[in-house]
Amino acid sequence: MHLGMSGRFTIIDPTQKQKPGTFHHETGGSSLHDHVVFHLENGARIIYNDPRRFGFMDIVPRNTLESCRHFKSMGIEPLGNALDGDHIRAVFEGKKAPLKAALLDQSLIAGLGNIYVCEALYRSGLSPKRRAGTLSSKRGAMQDKADKLADIIRDVLIEAVEAGGSSLRDFAQTDGSLGYFQHRFRVYDREDEPCVTKSCAGTIKRIVQSGRSTFFCPKCQK
Repeated sequence: MHLGMSGRFTIIDPTQKQKPGTFHHETGGSSLHDHVVFHLENGARIIYNDPRRFGFMDIVPRNTLESCRHFKSMGIEPLGNALDGDHIRAVFEGKKAPLKAALLDQSLIAGLGNIYVCEALYRSGLSPKRRAGTLSSKRGAMQDKADKLADIIRDVLIEAVEAGGSSLRDFAQTDGSLGYFQHRFRVYDREDEPCVTKSCAGTIKRIVQSGRSTFFCPKCQK
């Protein structure tokens, strides 16, 4: 099951007096967007509602899970030990695509979203417009940048998980509580605001890459 951008599960259990949680924004959900309803033996219902229809469900035999079409071409897990400078150099070698686009390529590194890529590139001092292949050098300054980027990606994700994610519009955790990583954004959604680096007098800019908003500091990120 994949929630896409606007999908959510709601549990309706007439036998319980307490709900598992409350959404920060009301579901508002018209039943027209209830695409799947699970009717449980105890009378409860689990409803999947998705106005934008980007989410999906599939049934896959457990013993073929890793080789199914959803996972067979997926990149490495960024919080695992496999993500390091060597991996970044290997998968980015020869790539002319912008660094931002390469990091969002789920076949190279899985699980990196737009927000966290913007934040990781800022903290790494790397321009989102830089060619990804420039990090493939196995020595010198570029080697150090690839090593640093791998460490910072992990740090940003861990920090975001500890903060409960980012609640920008309708995201909530399973108990209804919000994520608070958005209060720690250094570049994302800060267009025309001053760079937070003390020694920098730059201003955060926004550009569009591959249909997604990219926020960065032109002075800090090279």
